[in-house]
Amino acid sequence: MFQPKKKRPRIRRTMSGLIALTLLSSLVFPSIAGAEPVEPSQVQFANVSVQAGQTVHVPVTLKQSYSQVSAYNMQIDYDTSALEVVRITPKSVSIISTSPEETGTGDFQYVINNEEGWVRIIWVDFNAGERLISDEQQLFDIEVKAKNNATPGKKQLTVVQGDSEHWHFTNVEHNSGAQLSGGEITITNGNSSGGDNSGSTPTPNPGNSSGGGGGGGGSVSPTSPVVTPVPSTPAVTKGVDIYVNGQKQEQSATATTSTVNNQVTTTVHVDNDKVINQIGSGLRTLLLPITGTGKGAVVGELNGKLVKTMEGSNAEVVIQTDSGTYTLPANQIRLDQILNQFGNTILLEDITIQIAIVPSATSKQTAIQAAADKLENTTVVATPVDFEVKAIWNGQQVNVDRFNSYVERSITLPEGVDGSKITTGVVLQPDGSLLHVPTKVIKGNVQDSAIINSLTNSTYALIYHPATFSDVTSHWSRDDVQDLASRLIVQGTGENVFAPDRSITRAEFTAVLLRGLGLHAPRSTEEASFTDVKTGSWYEDEVQTAVSYGLISGYADDSFRPNSEISRAEALTIVSRAMKLVGLAQADASETTSLLSTYSDSAKVQAWAAEPVASAIKQELVQGADGKLMSDADISRAQSAAIVKRLLAKAGLI
Repeated sequence: MFQPKKKRPRIRRTMSGLIALTLLSSLVFPSIAGAEPVEPSQVQFANVSVQAGQTVHVPVTLKQSYSQVSAYNMQIDYDTSALEVVRITPKSVSIISTSPEETGTGDFQYVINNEEGWVRIIWVDFNAGERLISDEQQLFDIEVKAKNNATPGKKQLTVVQGDSEHWHFTNVEHNSGAQLSGGEITITNGNSSGGDNSGSTPTPNPGNSSGGGGGGGGSVSPTSPVVTPVPSTPAVTKGVDIYVNGQKQEQSATATTSTVNNQVTTTVHVDNDKVINQIGSGLRTLLLPITGTGKGAVVGELNGKLVKTMEGSNAEVVIQTDSGTYTLPANQIRLDQILNQFGNTILLEDITIQIAIVPSATSKQTAIQAAADKLENTTVVATPVDFEVKAIWNGQQVNVDRFNSYVERSITLPEGVDGSKITTGVVLQPDGSLLHVPTKVIKGNVQDSAIINSLTNSTYALIYHPATFSDVTSHWSRDDVQDLASRLIVQGTGENVFAPDRSITRAEFTAVLLRGLGLHAPRSTEEASFTDVKTGSWYEDEVQTAVSYGLISGYADDSFRPNSEISRAEALTIVSRAMKLVGLAQADASETTSLLSTYSDSAKVQAWAAEPVASAIKQELVQGADGKLMSDADISRAQSAAIVKRLLAKAGLI
């Protein structure tokens, strides 16, 4: 049963002034007095369904108007026994929004009263007709929650259309009024499938990381229902500037800030069509710089149409916040795969792509600290961060958590934290362990930052883990070995001992290379079928991962020979395959002959190894000794560490 109509309390002066403007504006257009009557404008509230305890979005759209709208106000009533309004998000082009909690006056204002069951929305064009609203334009979005104890059935969003303080539209040429349709909300049981959330665009769950930490491979997760938490504070929306190809685009996005589960979240809604129209096919970089959020979560929101346009231009989107930066090439979102998940018949503009930088949940921070405590001499530096990409359509979401190439993100260090006190970034694994991801530290004027390159989205942390070995103090490999040990890439053979000159097995070399590249899980479910890789062996997962990335292939007899020493030629063949993954150019046929000819034993390099060895020479990963390559000799642990470090450095990953 609806709440009885009550006398509304006096609303802030600026909103009262806007109401007066909407009512008076119908008197200031000379053409109105003698105009012929025309059909009223048509405004539509979407009809939606929602499970008890969940939220749903109700788009409000101007479906038809015989002249452009210059102002409107409305008061929407709802049943407080079943519904509450979570937030109002303006959708019209180039609006400036304020809520009662925000200082200043915008051209879009709203007040939510969940005690009495009403929300009031007002918009006035303050820009001399430059921001008029036309047909088929969404005015705003209402996010509504069905209460946990709501009885299944139909509820209606209502407006007293005969009261000009509750419902008034001003048209430029004709004061034709407006008619409303829709607004039916069907509530289903909390454990039911829910029905069709038509037109809804669910908001992100800041506490839910997309997880991962495994390999890449360019796959997207299966679809899953979206869970939208309810903010504990009213949303505050304002216009923000973004940058296209380095050029400022004023009022091409809005930022909405609210608090969910004690986590402040700012969501940036890009004006997709405006950006597409501005840049045509020449888009290279779309920068969303959101500062002043402190440790809050930041979500950049684009639609599939804009992402597809960027994909065709090989463009990237950059989310820049106080806590870090996320640089994501549009082609790594793999919109075609997402369409396959949702259904190829849907419109690209109906898919919402959310790119998020979120401080890790307390449970994850605790798990990271526990894992660091198990490692000797390890300190966690700065707050761990989740990087997430989600595609959302019609109440379903797909997590984009694996990529075809390395994707860069950075974590900004707190002021006063010295970047030299970071040895690497790590990823939190499902089993609670910490593993290396390629990381380099950049010095800043005020704050240093750590740049992490990874083939996945996950939870990332920064650690300080200095490592030394007594038997490399005077060894030529000391710096390489201790650097990789501090990154959790190589390990000692005993108490403070590395054994640098000892040969390394094929399984051990494969494991070191994978750790260096930050590859910790297979990119596909296809299993390797080596006859001598035993189930449950320590190297089983490493071999599977290396095969999935095309790094190893084994021998003609279907063996891998994991415990055999690996030769320099074999090691460089694996490394040359990794060069493709990190984007390093390999030697072509003419270069191969020239590069090998400078070594006195080049004739001993077998044909299958010639190009890989030449590629390693080209990228200065190997130098030889005394003018010889010694391709058939076993490679040592120290040499392995040096080659892996050079590979990562040459690729710009460390």
